Amino acid sequence: MKISIIGAGNVGGALAERILSKSLADVILLDIESDLARGKAFDLEDASPLMGYGTKITGAGDYSLIRESDIIVMTAGFARRPGMSRGDLLSKNASIVRDIAKRVRKEARNAIFLTVTNPLDAMTYIAYEELGRDSKKVFGMAGNLDTARFTMLISKRLNVSFKDVEALVLGSHGNTMVPLVSQTRVRGKKLQELLQAKDLEELLEATKKRGAHIVSLLKSGSAYYSPSAAVFDILQSIIRDEKKIIPCSVVLQGEYGINDCAVGVPARIGKNGIEKVIELELSRKESGLLQKSAQAVKEALGELSAKRSSDNGRGKQA
Repeated sequence: MKISIIGAGNVGGALAERILSKSLADVILLDIESDLARGKAFDLEDASPLMGYGTKITGAGDYSLIRESDIIVMTAGFARRPGMSRGDLLSKNASIVRDIAKRVRKEARNAIFLTVTNPLDAMTYIAYEELGRDSKKVFGMAGNLDTARFTMLISKRLNVSFKDVEALVLGSHGNTMVPLVSQTRVRGKKLQELLQAKDLEELLEATKKRGAHIVSLLKSGSAYYSPSAAVFDILQSIIRDEKKIIPCSVVLQGEYGINDCAVGVPARIGKNGIEKVIELELSRKESGLLQKSAQAVKEALGELSAKRSSDNGRGKQA
């Protein structure tokens, strides 16, 4: 089994370590700064005798090394800075994603492609368009990270183990995410029965702003331990064919009444990627919020398309 990680930054490096620690697959760590990728690979390689890694890692800048990869994980791109929204990253990272997708299409046309680059849902859709492959093999990590954050904040607020919390977050990986309050349970009880409306609203806002809060504290980067753990969760389900239900950013084709848009929904993940999108019965409010979340992704992509057309027009005039 071979996993190629494109982007040797914090998320890529942390993910490589997780994969090696479980001997899940051989790893290619690729970056435009080849020395960065090689240096991190050598560092992880040196840990093998100490940690007992059973798989290998290679760092490089040469895309030919991703040939015959089973899975490609794209973590490359600009990271968020304090005060920067995921939307601010859109135009910066879109060109990077397009370039990477074209290279992957040439070198690893059969690989499952997993997006981690922000803004996640828009980047997933751009990769899907550029790769020109089945939407079940091009999807993004996000929903399970947002769900983990929601779960952890609930457990801390109510002073219970996170194992006692059943929660799920759908929608875009950003301010329009949709924590499913109606389906959240803590030791079998509905969340609404355990928190007053004001406290519940504060919890939802904290979940949506958790990533930005981490960025503000780190000052020079964004979260990487939890995102790499979220990606690893997906990789395990693919490689071990666990058929686990995991919320991911999927390009929908009519599910939840949404067409031709990548947004977070629960999906069964197996050896072939997305095996099935799980359609839950949502409350009217939650359904409306999910539609708005998808619309926000479409609008962001529309603005990006308009900007590209405008830039191309100016280029021709020049």
